[in-house]
Amino acid sequence: MNTIKAIKNAIVCLVLLPRFLMAAVMFWLLDFLCIRKRVFFRMKEQEVDAIDPPVCISDSNRLFSMESLKAVWHGHKLDFLKAAHLGHGAPNTEVVQLEDQQRSRILDYAKDKRPLILNFGSCT
Repeated sequence: MNTIKAIKNAIVCLVLLPRFLMAAVMFWLLDFLCIRKRVFFRMKEQEVDAIDPPVCISDSNRLFSMESLKAVWHGHKLDFLKAAHLGHGAPNTEVVQLEDQQRSRILDYAKDKRPLILNFGSCT
């Protein structure tokens, strides 16, 4: 069973790797453009007759960081493994009734020619 799970994870990683690498390259390019822009601003500040006020650019908002790459990988993985996909049938997941703890499926509550509406609210 563990072998099958490891093979499945390896296949998912191979499928996601090109998309992830493309996102990483885009982050790197965006950071490069920010660095280039910073150099141009420094050159402009050295001019004596600069009309524009000095621009403050922070190094703390870099896109190509380990945290951002982890978030992108996690997002791609969640998107790939989700049960609901656009244009496909709705997943018929299991639900538990509160009164008697009886298990059933969501689509068991659908009536003929009437839409099934699910309301996901929150209590705060």
